[in-house]
Amino acid sequence: MEMLDLLNSLNCFPLAELEVGQHFYWQIGGLKLHGQILMTSWVVMAILIVAAFLGTRNVQRVPKGMQNFMEYALEFIRNLTKDQIGEKDYRPWVPFVGTLFLFIFVSNWSGALVPWKLFELPSGELAAPTSDINTTVALALLTSIAYFYGGISKKGLGYFAGYAEPVPFMVPFKIIEDFTKPLSLSFRLFGNILADELVVGVLVLLVPLFIPLPLMVLGLFLSAIQALIFATLAANYIGEALEEHGHE
Repeated sequence: MEMLDLLNSLNCFPLAELEVGQHFYWQIGGLKLHGQILMTSWVVMAILIVAAFLGTRNVQRVPKGMQNFMEYALEFIRNLTKDQIGEKDYRPWVPFVGTLFLFIFVSNWSGALVPWKLFELPSGELAAPTSDINTTVALALLTSIAYFYGGISKKGLGYFAGYAEPVPFMVPFKIIEDFTKPLSLSFRLFGNILADELVVGVLVLLVPLFIPLPLMVLGLFLSAIQALIFATLAANYIGEALEEHGHE
């Protein structure tokens, strides 16, 4: 009877349904989606699409304005990808690394520059897409899929032979590394962006004007650095997957 009473008491606490904070959900069939993250992600994608359109609608031999800015961004991303992957293999990966960098960069800056909290929702609140763990985990998993695809497409199943180098007992450590890479990518980005938003939000409530401004400027700088770190590590992981084993 005592065990039965204990089980009945545990049923009063549905730990599997425990949530942190409130969210605005969209119910589509059997799926429950975080509506607020999808909305802010669409805003970020719209900004990138408009910038790309403005930068390419009237291409000039001597670039100026938005075209000049977009060409600078492309050159920066190309150099970043080439440095991490290498001259031989980097070109097909420029769009992927560039998309990661630009999406994360604009998402991070939207959290610092756009007053999302002025837009009221029935529940939850709008925020930068990268301040939600679901977004950062999705980006990290895309990176994992990309470097597995790169390694296997170049080397076939021989890609996994690298797990046994330099000695076979390294295999379990290499497998663990494959799990820790997306975890570290996602939690690093999520933690830094969420912490920045929380700190600025608290200071705005306590001291409404002067003290938060320097922190907001610092937050813009750190947000750009986080986008650069994520894209650099993603390109580095792809480069490692494409690297030849031993002395082939």
